[in-house]
Amino acid sequence: MSDLFNYFNLFFNLLLLGNFLLFLLSIGGLFATRRSLIIIFICIELLLLSAFLNFNFLSLMIDDLKGVLLSLFVLGLAAAESSTGLALLVANYRHKAIVSIDLYSVLRS
Repeated sequence: MSDLFNYFNLFFNLLLLGNFLLFLLSIGGLFATRRSLIIIFICIELLLLSAFLNFNFLSLMIDDLKGVLLSLFVLGLAAAESSTGLALLVANYRHKAIVSIDLYSVLRS
């Protein structure tokens, strides 16, 4: 039984390490890219996916469903964020025909 628990901890630690690398990739993408709105939205989606996976892994570890319910809330939040961002992106493209964050302040007029 002890060996099975050690393998579970190793697998769980590898999953958390992969999740942490996904989080770092999304944060690095947010700071590295300041021009393209599409890449910024993809990095935000990766960040929310990392939080979603983290809640699921931790709820699996402590054998509780609260993490899964919270991750479903995060998934709904990510869907709302992506639809709002896509609507703003389409409005910006219709106005200037350029998908750039530099010309994004033009929408205020």
